[in-house]
Amino acid sequence: MATKVIPPEKGEVEDVGLREALEERYLAYALSTIMNRALPDARDGLKPVHRRILHVMRGLRLDPGAAFKKSAKVVGDVMGNFHPHGDQAIYDAMVRLAQDFAQRYPLVDGQGNFGNIDGDNAAAMRYTESRLTEVSRLLLDGLDEDAVDFRPSYDGSNEEPVVLPAAFPNLLANGSQGIAVGMATSIPPHNAAELCDAALHLIETPAARSRTLLKYVKGPDFPTGGIVVDSAEALAEAYTTGRGSFRVRAKWTTEEGGRGTYVVVITEIPWLVQKSRLIEKIAELLNDKKLPLVADVRDESAEDVRIVIEPRARTVDAGLMMESLFKLTELENRIPLNMNVLVKGRIPKVLGLAEVLREWLDHRRDVLVRRSKFRLSQIEHRLEVLGGYLVAYLNLDKVIKIIRTEDEPKPVLMKTFKLTEVQADAILNMRLRNLRKLEEMEIRSEDKALREEHKKLKTLVGSEAQQWATIAGQIRETKAKFGPKTELGRRRTDFAEAPAHDEAAIEEAMVVREPITVVVSEKGWVRALRGHVSDLSGVAFKQDDALRFAFPTETTAKILIFGSNGRFYTIDAAKLPGGRGHGEPLRLFIDLEQDADVVAAMAYDGSRKFLVASYQGNGFIVPEAEVLGTTRKGKQVLNLKAPDRAAAMTVVTGEQVATVGENRKLLVFPLDQVPEMTKGRGVRLQRYLDKGLSDVATFEVEKGLTWIDTAGRTFTLSLKELKDWRGDRAAAGRIRPDRFLTNNKFGALPAGKGE
Repeated sequence: MATKVIPPEKGEVEDVGLREALEERYLAYALSTIMNRALPDARDGLKPVHRRILHVMRGLRLDPGAAFKKSAKVVGDVMGNFHPHGDQAIYDAMVRLAQDFAQRYPLVDGQGNFGNIDGDNAAAMRYTESRLTEVSRLLLDGLDEDAVDFRPSYDGSNEEPVVLPAAFPNLLANGSQGIAVGMATSIPPHNAAELCDAALHLIETPAARSRTLLKYVKGPDFPTGGIVVDSAEALAEAYTTGRGSFRVRAKWTTEEGGRGTYVVVITEIPWLVQKSRLIEKIAELLNDKKLPLVADVRDESAEDVRIVIEPRARTVDAGLMMESLFKLTELENRIPLNMNVLVKGRIPKVLGLAEVLREWLDHRRDVLVRRSKFRLSQIEHRLEVLGGYLVAYLNLDKVIKIIRTEDEPKPVLMKTFKLTEVQADAILNMRLRNLRKLEEMEIRSEDKALREEHKKLKTLVGSEAQQWATIAGQIRETKAKFGPKTELGRRRTDFAEAPAHDEAAIEEAMVVREPITVVVSEKGWVRALRGHVSDLSGVAFKQDDALRFAFPTETTAKILIFGSNGRFYTIDAAKLPGGRGHGEPLRLFIDLEQDADVVAAMAYDGSRKFLVASYQGNGFIVPEAEVLGTTRKGKQVLNLKAPDRAAAMTVVTGEQVATVGENRKLLVFPLDQVPEMTKGRGVRLQRYLDKGLSDVATFEVEKGLTWIDTAGRTFTLSLKELKDWRGDRAAAGRIRPDRFLTNNKFGALPAGKGE
């Protein structure tokens, strides 16, 4: 431990190690934050500020049913006597305890404006009034009966409880949020009746595991309702480890309108989501045209939540529309679970469900034993007093004579009647009016009742089994007060599985369907021009760059990129940059190696087949549906062995294949000689002694082989005219026809389907 630094006197300077000084001060700060500000106690589920607020309100006699008092009075007493922090911080903590949309079981009964679910702030503390709730009464019950330890307040003028007796499972029932130094806690609220059932099972079966307790605790129960759409296995894992998260969705229904129209009405939203901010976000997405299935949103809420979503058309699928909203807004929210709490008020630790309930039950047992011992001491004192009263009653005249005649009657009484000091004091402190009540039968009746209670308490203190039976009875009483049949106790959050929807359909639903023209440059820059642009002569490119591919499609389409590494990549057209400027590099959207190039680009159709070929002349036919990639890394289709590379790709049409090599040789052979595969190296299409494949094409026998030269002129040769170049695959071919294929390329793919 670091030595304490004593300030030097008379301006002397003392050297202190920086590391040692920083460690000492930072450790003190970290411990203060963890212990006194951020993490709740596992026993009562409260942080110091909340505990002090309840303690002060109890001292002010603000019990349930009592008259309200100004919140400013409560805050002032808390700040002046127990909590040396700002009044606004204390009031904010108090406001949260009163908000029924933030607290599952509010600890403060507020009168006035304590904020709302829209995110509006509470009124100033001088305008609001407050008192305790029944839940708080349970937390405080037994505080005067030595149930817990007390400690001096920050200035030593008062005493405050270290922890509350907590006859209510507050930690899990109301949850807690906090960020400390290097750690945090996030515990959502739960249903108190379910927690009581789990605790009762834990009393009967102390070794029960968290997974077993999930038979009683279904999951979180948020004050604002909603639907948890996580799997049972995910919930079990979270409660076992104490870490996880819950995927919570808004609850919605459809309301039919006239002429087949409908609207979606949202009646419950996820916990801690501000309704006004949620609606603003939906409105922003509408303005940005990111919710094409939604026509309008409006807030018709009064005391209950009612958000109305109007679809774009009556034919819009309500489920699909809501899925698009869940994906982009806080109508679906992830609520973390991190049960990091202070064990025994001292040790930060992440606990599972069973461990948290065990901490509460052990605390309840400590409270029961301490209260029982306290009551025993009271009974023993009262029995001693009653014994003195009985002596005084039986010898009343003699007692009165001693008191009247003796200067010091106390020692005389003690000696004469063999009384204890307590008994003598009790007799001397009696009022004369009480003498008429000192009837022997009453004294003996009270004495008998107290001795019976004393015997029961002695048995209770000495029997662990009886202690747990008593605690179980108390828990059953708590469950009856907050059971599922009560308004406060009924479960509000439901559980369901998220409906299965086609991801592609959801993605498409979030994009406005508009025509675009995709342009890819020679250097691999991509952009999307608005509309179907046929004349691209006016499209500008960077210096030393030019047009390579251009094809019309729509914003909802997927774009296929075939790389020279044999991989197919998929890009959502909606994610492409607009036509202003030069676009962005393709490598921002896909993981294309620096030494790889783009072989082909086109809009995804799904119904076609491709003939892919490598530079060394190998290739095969692959269905388009098999090349669709789902990640940035793409999908390997054409297997290559260095230094080979993918050289050509064409859409399969017709019955014949034409290949041309860099050696200017052309080969035509039947398409049925090329196998159809989903992945591989393929078969030899054309044989080369040197150089390699330049291009490949397929064509119909009736139409013949067509190609486009560099000047844009179209040429066609019939199958009969190509007889000198016909053969079987893997042949070498013959020198291409005169005046044709001067650039060893067949030209563009069919319009709208390729380059």
